Amino acid sequence: NVVVLCADLAESTRSQWFRDEFPERYIEIGVAEQNLATVASGLANYGKVPFITSYAAFSPGRNNEQIRTTISLSNLPVKVCGMHAGVSVGPDGATHQQLEDLALMRVQPNMTVVYPCDVEEARKATIAAAKTNKPIYLRFARSNTPMFTTEDSPFEIGKAELLWKEENPQATIIACGPLLYKALVAAHELKEEDGISLLVLNNHTIKPIDTESVLRCAKASGAVVTVEEHQVAGGMGSAVAEVLAKEYPVPIEFIGVQDRFGQSGEPEELIEYYGMGVSSIKDAVKGVIKRKK
Repeated sequence: NVVVLCADLAESTRSQWFRDEFPERYIEIGVAEQNLATVASGLANYGKVPFITSYAAFSPGRNNEQIRTTISLSNLPVKVCGMHAGVSVGPDGATHQQLEDLALMRVQPNMTVVYPCDVEEARKATIAAAKTNKPIYLRFARSNTPMFTTEDSPFEIGKAELLWKEENPQATIIACGPLLYKALVAAHELKEEDGISLLVLNNHTIKPIDTESVLRCAKASGAVVTVEEHQVAGGMGSAVAEVLAKEYPVPIEFIGVQDRFGQSGEPEELIEYYGMGVSSIKDAVKGVIKRKK
């Protein structure tokens, strides 16, 4: 019952691989992202499991209202795949660097939001999404990113995974997407260079957030740094802050894009420019530890 719909970007989104293997289950919508969502909702209403693919700037960026009204409102199991998200799209520039999509999607009732950290976790998330009878937003990067999970690494939608654990942690880094790798590098360097012990939590599911894991880490370490390739307003960091504000307030710092648009550049150059690299994460950790009572 799985079908794939694309908005004239089969090669860029790699939906061509599905098209070539299962041409009878592939639908090319063309440059019409609003139709992409509405056609998919109709198919889902009659038993299909549609995956809709485009750049995140266009879906959910352009067709947010159609996703809201025809998919989320009706609680239909359409899988919205936002490709080329974040500043790491690189030379395509600000118009194509979607930095607001997590905020758009996580505020919609019924919508689940998942941001895998590497290609293996993306594979698991895609399979899990196909088996979930709910609307899901899957966020994907464009540039080559490190692969640091394995086929045996646990993955469950709604369940965060602790990837770095030390005794007597002084802070927790909660990260999602490919920047999780930089969070792990930062944790290693902080331990080696400064003797700082940390926890690093892979919070791949932004909604529903794993409240239990977030609180457990916050209570164990007493401070939190969130890391995401997205606007700090409305994204994963905001979701974490909402949990902590209600249940267990601790000092928190936010790594992400600080209320700015993107620009053209090489992916790594832009990550550093917008303060999302390893050195920025390390500075945020040191800063949040100083704020602890």
